[in-house]
Amino acid sequence: MNAVVRTRTRKIALVSLVLTMAGAQSPARSQKTQPEVLKLEGDISPIHDPAIIREGNTYYVFATNRFAGKLVPIFCSQDLRHWTFCGHVFDAVPEWALKEIAGARGIWAPDISYVHGKYLLYYAVSTFGSNNSVIGLITNQTLNPMSPNYRWVDEGPVIRSRREDDWNAIDPNLVVDTNGDMWLALGSFWSGIKMRKLDPKTGKLSREDTTQYSLASRRPLEPPAIEAPFIVRREKYYYLFVSFDFCCRGKDSSYKIMVGRSNKIIGPYFDRDGKPLMAGGGTLLMAGSDAWRGPGGQSVLLSSASDLLVFHGYNVTTGRPVLQISTIVWENGWPRVGALP
Repeated sequence: MNAVVRTRTRKIALVSLVLTMAGAQSPARSQKTQPEVLKLEGDISPIHDPAIIREGNTYYVFATNRFAGKLVPIFCSQDLRHWTFCGHVFDAVPEWALKEIAGARGIWAPDISYVHGKYLLYYAVSTFGSNNSVIGLITNQTLNPMSPNYRWVDEGPVIRSRREDDWNAIDPNLVVDTNGDMWLALGSFWSGIKMRKLDPKTGKLSREDTTQYSLASRRPLEPPAIEAPFIVRREKYYYLFVSFDFCCRGKDSSYKIMVGRSNKIIGPYFDRDGKPLMAGGGTLLMAGSDAWRGPGGQSVLLSSASDLLVFHGYNVTTGRPVLQISTIVWENGWPRVGALP
């Protein structure tokens, strides 16, 4: 380009520069930097706690409990807008989990990641309002059901909480740090969001680091309503997304999505105003609207095309949980998403 510029007069170069600056400031380009909640069609309800990942040209969303009678349903899309129910993970709650958690009827909060050449799906088994809970792991070599390598292998339990504990083993989220170490964020209500280091060979708890780290809490509020941790690493920060308040109440749900960040995966995490998430801090990212209530149960996908926030929201008329997706833009090191209609 320098050689081309040298062949032109200063006047032409100046005109070119002015036109370039005008184009950079044009409304068309500035609109591309605005986040939006996508309009979705197809099999998008009932969907709770959606976890998203991409393999090849297909996006996959995994969800809590049942769709069409199938446990941990899977939904597929090529364009993020048209979704089809395309499979499920479990035919029934694993026998080992039923022995651990008597009365369990479903499987909650799946979390899907691709690490070390295979897909790891963590999931929770519990009963509503209890911290007698267990997180399990199931793996697969591919998400393509047409592949001869498609087979879910249940790896059994990972971590368990009991009634006497002050934490809750649900809502798992696998995170890989800058060193390649694997961590599991988890937690709901009680004393808040926790984290444990994992063994990269097994995906189970590390025997070298047995510390249970605390990342976020809403105590002394009663109840201390925080859950659904999801952590992503972007540039020099780890971002912790959580859901505040109450889900699962249809149009009366009060869920909202909050975020904080830290330069260390184990924290401390702070919101935009500098308040620690361990002291109830959190920057509001997504709240309900006249048409949609209780957005939460979120996952985040960082990609070269567009970063995405995937969550459920309750239709104010029907009370049904519906899949929602917003693009994310980053401003001064913080995420911003679209507004629900």
